[in-house]
Amino acid sequence: MRKLISLVLFFATVVVSGSFAAYPSKTIKLIVPSKAGGSTDTTARLFVVTAKKYWKGADFIVIDKSGSGGLMGFEAEARSRPDGYTIGLMFTPQLVAHIVSKRATYTLNSFKIIGNIAEDPEIVVVNPASSIKSLDDLVKAAKAKRLTVAVNGIGSDDFLAAKNFESLTGVKFNLMPTKGSTEQKSAILGNHVDVAFMNLSQMLSQHKAGQARIIAILSKKRASVAPDIKTGVEQGYNTFMTATRGMIINAKVKKAIADKIVDLYTKVVNDEGFKEKCAKSFIFLNPMNGAEYRTYLENLQKSTQKVFDASPW
Repeated sequence: MRKLISLVLFFATVVVSGSFAAYPSKTIKLIVPSKAGGSTDTTARLFVVTAKKYWKGADFIVIDKSGSGGLMGFEAEARSRPDGYTIGLMFTPQLVAHIVSKRATYTLNSFKIIGNIAEDPEIVVVNPASSIKSLDDLVKAAKAKRLTVAVNGIGSDDFLAAKNFESLTGVKFNLMPTKGSTEQKSAILGNHVDVAFMNLSQMLSQHKAGQARIIAILSKKRASVAPDIKTGVEQGYNTFMTATRGMIINAKVKKAIADKIVDLYTKVVNDEGFKEKCAKSFIFLNPMNGAEYRTYLENLQKSTQKVFDASPW
């Protein structure tokens, strides 16, 4: 009888101690809703390297889950076990674009918003042989004939930026959705399309090398890495678009664990080594805490809804 009681107490102790093991005590999965090698994937891997500096002995694995403009990855993040061992990287505006188009089974309330890490401003780019050298030139050319404009998929930041520009100016583009920035680059460098709406990181090197011409950056101020590129506002066009890359977890993760993840995020985005590595990779940091980023996402969803209502995709 004593042996039986001892065994029961032993196993109870094991179960209890296992249940309350210090977090983190096993591998943390960092889901990236895009292909390996892209800027979101690079952001995740740089984050992990720095995170290990603050969580000694912690183990991370980056899982690239691409498909349907990030939808497969976002859904996986929303369905993950709420134990803190799955953290999601995400990007906008695709996260909210899938909500407004009713393709997503998640909502913003499915997630605890940890914070934003980086942004990648939208640009308008042409082949250097093009006669289009400004947004005025673009509007004039688009009114003369329908231009073919490459964008990275329906509902992407590129797509929304192009639709916003159409709405602002009254022009109509022949939008050509591509499967990614590589295809867009080839189209511009080969002079196979008239224009592309892309992200700054994707064409900055080619612009500096004279292989492409960025005619506008759709941010509120010029980029420090490319001060020669005028903003849309400077050219008389009040239009803005940027892609953001943030961090989320399942909304049901317990507060004590969520707070630890927030603390880790805060330490990483303020780490000087992380900042330097991101700069070298053309990752433009723009940290926003959870509350700030939540407000940003809610406003983005409202503005994206207006575009969708006017021109459903």
